Amino acid sequence: MYENISTIEMTFVNAFLVKVNDGFILIDTGLSLFWKTLEDKLINAGCLPGNLKLVIITHGDFDHTGNCAKLQQKYNCKIAMHKGDVFLAEGGPSPKRKVRSLKAKIFMFIRRLKRRKLPYVAFKPDFFLTDNQNLSEFGFNATVLHIPGHTKGSIGILTNDGDLFAGDTFTNRKKPDGATYIENEIELKNSVERLKKLNIKTIYPGHGKPFEAALLFSI
Repeated sequence: MYENISTIEMTFVNAFLVKVNDGFILIDTGLSLFWKTLEDKLINAGCLPGNLKLVIITHGDFDHTGNCAKLQQKYNCKIAMHKGDVFLAEGGPSPKRKVRSLKAKIFMFIRRLKRRKLPYVAFKPDFFLTDNQNLSEFGFNATVLHIPGHTKGSIGILTNDGDLFAGDTFTNRKKPDGATYIENEIELKNSVERLKKLNIKTIYPGHGKPFEAALLFSI
C-alpha cells in the first residue's frame, strides 16, 4: 500500500489524499454539496493553503469534479484530467450509459435529480493527462492509465507500489465489482484486461472501500 493515503468520504463518493515528498496529491473532489467537508480535511492535513501540488480527476462525472472550481478559485490549485471528459467538466450532459441493475437505475435517476438541484460551477482543467504519463515531476511515483469504458476519459492512477486509484471503473459498495454504469462495454472490457496484466495490489474505488485486486481479478 502506498504510504500516507487518506480516504476522504463524502457520503457515497470518495476522494483520496496522498502525501508525497514535498506536498500532497488530491485524487477527485467529491460533490459540491460537501465543499466544507473537503476543505476542512485538506486544511487539517496541512495540505491547504499552498501544499497541494496537483488535483487529479479520474473522470468527469459531477460527483467527482464538484469542488474543482472552488479549489481553483480560492486556492489556485492545478486541476488535471484526460481530455476525453473535458465536456463534462465544462457542464455538458452526461453520456448515455448502460446500467447493470434496477437498483442502479433508480440510483442514477436520483443522482440526475440531485444534479439539477446542486450548484455546479463548470471549470477548465489546467492541463490534460495522457496514457502512460509519469507523474514523478509532481513528486508522485505513479503512472496515468487511460482506462475508458465507464466514460471516454476515465483514467486510473497506478503507483509504483501497486496501488490503483480507479475512479468508477471498479466499485466496492457491498463487494468488489466492475463499473455499475457503462458508456462503452468493449472499451471497459479491454481496460480491465489491460489492468489484469499489471502489478496491482490494492484498488481504491471512487465508491466503497479499498480492496485487494486479487479479489476482483480472480473472478
